[in-house]
Amino acid sequence: MAFNPENFIKEATSDIKTKVGKKRAIIAVSGGVDSMVAATLASKAIPGQLVAVFVDTGFMRKNEAIHVKEASEKVGIPLKVVDASERFIGKLEGVSDPEEKRKIIGGLFIKVFEEVAKKERVDVLVQGTIAPDWIESGGSGRQMIKSHHNVGGLPKNMKLELCEPLRELYKHEVRMTGKALGLPPYVFERQPFPGPALAVRIVGEITRERLEIVRDACAIVEEEIDSASTKGKMERPWQYFAAIFPSKTVGVAGDERIYKYTIVVRAVRSLDGMTANFSIIPHEVLGAISTRITNEIRGAGRVVYDITNKPPSTIEME
Repeated sequence: MAFNPENFIKEATSDIKTKVGKKRAIIAVSGGVDSMVAATLASKAIPGQLVAVFVDTGFMRKNEAIHVKEASEKVGIPLKVVDASERFIGKLEGVSDPEEKRKIIGGLFIKVFEEVAKKERVDVLVQGTIAPDWIESGGSGRQMIKSHHNVGGLPKNMKLELCEPLRELYKHEVRMTGKALGLPPYVFERQPFPGPALAVRIVGEITRERLEIVRDACAIVEEEIDSASTKGKMERPWQYFAAIFPSKTVGVAGDERIYKYTIVVRAVRSLDGMTANFSIIPHEVLGAISTRITNEIRGAGRVVYDITNKPPSTIEME
């Protein structure tokens, strides 16, 4: 049976009302389609009872806090911005294991929310968890592909009740729901962004230097691909970004050998993120990306393009 977003909206708002009752709820708004759709549903279901919070972990994209606040205001969701960047970076600095990164981020997210919830007298945590999140996190006989921070990072003794209105939906169904809710295209068409953010685009050990390099590289990849797709030079991928490898490779500057980091560019076509094929990007666009990254980012010396499908790889590097 085909997914009907209007019917889903009615069912979801009713379920949220029943789950939350007269209590107050909190939701993390990242600016991505999942959290924005969940927040919009919750704000309709329990008006005046929802506290929407954007937590700046320090691992977000360039100017993300500004963009998310503007987007939330345009769809009528008052947003509290919490700058916890030093707490997150301090906790993750030196960590290299990807599962440990995800669990640290998930656990610290909940701690931050519980602090805000205590001040706001909030009892329920609304999350934009979707089907691939808990499917890929494993459990109940399923093999774990990777733990999602909003699943694997949740502590067993969490004080907040959990409400996940999008839990059974896939990404394309979430986008359909966002459109039916009247959200602007820049919200429901926005490319996915991982919950652990740039932490899982730093392959291996996290350092502040590598964090700033990958933040700048991601911005360049998005700018160049957005520009090329807007001009009709290529199809806009489902997801596109940059990641940084842990080892440095040799290069030249004048007549000297230098060692800088390798940046990998990733762009894929997909429907729901469960499977994906690498995107065909024109050489002209790849050349522009490579030139900008190596010219504008001091620590980047080499750029490669990932042409692996999912499976056998995943979309993100970790």
